[in-house]
Amino acid sequence: MAQHNIGIIMNGVTGRMGTNQHLIRSIVAIRNQGGVKLKNEDTIMPDPILVGRNQKKLQALANEHQINRWTTDLDEALDDSYNTIYFDAQTTVRRAESIKQAIAKGKHIYCEKPTATNLEESIELATLAKNAGVKNGVVQDKLFLPGLLKLKRLINAGFFGRMLSVRMEFGYWVFEGDWQEAQRPSWNYRKEDGGGIIVDMFAHWRYVIDHLFGHVKAVSCLGATHIPWRMDENGNKYQATADDAAYGTFELDNGVIVQANSSWAVRVNRDDLLTIQVDGTEGSAVAGLRNCKVQHRVNTPKPTWNPDIENPFDFQAQWQDVPDNQTFDNGFKVQWELFLKHVVTDEAFPWDLLEGAKGTQLSDLGLKSWEERRWIDVPEIII
Repeated sequence: MAQHNIGIIMNGVTGRMGTNQHLIRSIVAIRNQGGVKLKNEDTIMPDPILVGRNQKKLQALANEHQINRWTTDLDEALDDSYNTIYFDAQTTVRRAESIKQAIAKGKHIYCEKPTATNLEESIELATLAKNAGVKNGVVQDKLFLPGLLKLKRLINAGFFGRMLSVRMEFGYWVFEGDWQEAQRPSWNYRKEDGGGIIVDMFAHWRYVIDHLFGHVKAVSCLGATHIPWRMDENGNKYQATADDAAYGTFELDNGVIVQANSSWAVRVNRDDLLTIQVDGTEGSAVAGLRNCKVQHRVNTPKPTWNPDIENPFDFQAQWQDVPDNQTFDNGFKVQWELFLKHVVTDEAFPWDLLEGAKGTQLSDLGLKSWEERRWIDVPEIII
């Protein structure tokens, strides 16, 4: 039984997602469990080096989690042949240039999405990685949420019959920062810094739709900046130049229609921050982040429209929960383990930089649809 130590450059891990999901709940958790076990009883042990611009934050993070390696010099980390994987969780505007550097040094690439601020650069990254022969992957975490895994189980079982439509509701109220501190960083609301909910969330909706319901054929999108002024981390008022809400409709190649509302200016009155309702000829389901409930054709009630009487139905009680039937690990950690296996043993990993480019493509076309107030076809990307 051998242990494969893998040096991983983790750039941008002092941010919220980088620290919590990728470092603590993924890499540190994998190290604490003794690595990733392989079929031949070997193990993969990730050995991270934390990279960022703030020396004090890096040192504190490394000390807290018993990590021996950190640096503010990305070039130094890239020049070290021990480090075979480059991971990027920086802000979107910084990501592409660093990935290009890492590809040029022959590193395998794993990164957050969006992979770049525009489609051309996202395609360039996928092409560079392909030509360099380096393995590459993009975080597509929502596919590994328990609620969506249960939804996938239903699809594979043919539960829905012929799928008809999908309704996705995502979002919550992000405080403006004046009387309560905002839950998201201020750059999210500045277009010039790579912000905007279309750029952020359409990258998610692309892989969720493509991998669960069918390939996106066309998009219609209306964006909005509902909250025009916010307060930044230093208490300074700034103008929000990016969209904080998006109302999208997607036509799929199999005829399914998807509606997706995304907003940081909505108060939640649903089961979860994300809910996905799928309706089909044989049954329907509503999935959240962790749970999923169903209503089969034979259990569907027969309501009638009569506003003159009290509603006689408890609609919520007429759905059944889909059981777990398995143990669900953290979705970010699960995908990290799959990518590490991909690097070491060449196991399949379909969520590559080309998939990331598809997400950027949908964001770009959503913005174009909003600007031109029309439906936009989504062409196939070939590299």
